[in-house]
Amino acid sequence: MERTTSIQVGQVVRSKAGRDKDRVFLVSEILDQQHVLLVDGDLRRLANPKKKKIKHLVVYQTVLKEFQERLGSDIKINNAYLRRLLAPYDEHKEDR
Repeated sequence: MERTTSIQVGQVVRSKAGRDKDRVFLVSEILDQQHVLLVDGDLRRLANPKKKKIKHLVVYQTVLKEFQERLGSDIKINNAYLRRLLAPYDEHKEDR
C-alpha cells in the first residue's frame, strides 16, 4: 500500500487511473495516509479540488516550492497561475 509519507504539498503528480488519466496535477493538501487533494487550474480548480488515492498517481520528484510558499501565506493564487506552473510537465495537453 502506498502512503503519503513521500508526498508533499506542491508536488507534481500524474493520474494513472480514472477519467482524468494522464493529466498532471499539483498536490494542494494531504488528507490522510492514502488520499490527497489535487488541483490543475483547468479541470480541477482551486475551489473544487479532486480527492484521489495515492495508488492512482505517478509521483514526480518535482516539488514546486513557490506554490508551497503561496499556499502558506496570504498571497492570492488563481487558476491561471496553476496552469502556468503545470504547463512544462503536461506533454499530453495538445491531445485534449
